[in-house]
Amino acid sequence: MIRIYHAKSTRSVRNIWLCEELGLPYEAVAIDFSPAYRQSPEWRAKHPQGKVPVMTDGEVTIFESCAINQYLLDRYGEGRLQPPPGTAEAARYQQWCWFAESSFARPLGDWVHHERLRPPEQRIPGVVADARLRAEPCLAATERHLTDNAYLLGDEFTNADIIMAWTLMVAKLLGLLTEASAPAAWRYLADLESRSGYQAAMAA
Repeated sequence: MIRIYHAKSTRSVRNIWLCEELGLPYEAVAIDFSPAYRQSPEWRAKHPQGKVPVMTDGEVTIFESCAINQYLLDRYGEGRLQPPPGTAEAARYQQWCWFAESSFARPLGDWVHHERLRPPEQRIPGVVADARLRAEPCLAATERHLTDNAYLLGDEFTNADIIMAWTLMVAKLLGLLTEASAPAAWRYLADLESRSGYQAAMAA
């Protein structure tokens, strides 16, 4: 049984959503997301940083949402939701997966921490301003691409869209993504949010 340890609205949304899209049986295990539990030896044995998600599948235990999705696709996907390895489309697919998580999500994470998550005395306002400056070009690049494409790989919905959707959710939460600032990305996210897999993941 695939088990996904998660907390609501975190990156584990990506993993539950993919299981829904692939029709895979899974168990969503909600964890206590309090700092005390996440720093406990019990949880750190599963995730060394005390974060989510973590996935177990038999003897396999891994963390990192993008790695989990790739594992699920490679083991159970049967060619669905990703292009054939070694093709030009596969290269573009990997590009957008990495861009969404490592380029775009990184400054958004800094922004969230220093505007919302850390205690007021630990927040550094300059970090928020810098994060916005780094995130804005990422949103602009996404917007340009989506102006002429329904999905990141053209007309085909793939796992890259699942990865990007969570990043855009955070950009929307922070007020960076608005219908006025990036209408194509706004439309794209709304389309993704209408999928039953997304809705099941958000309700988990």
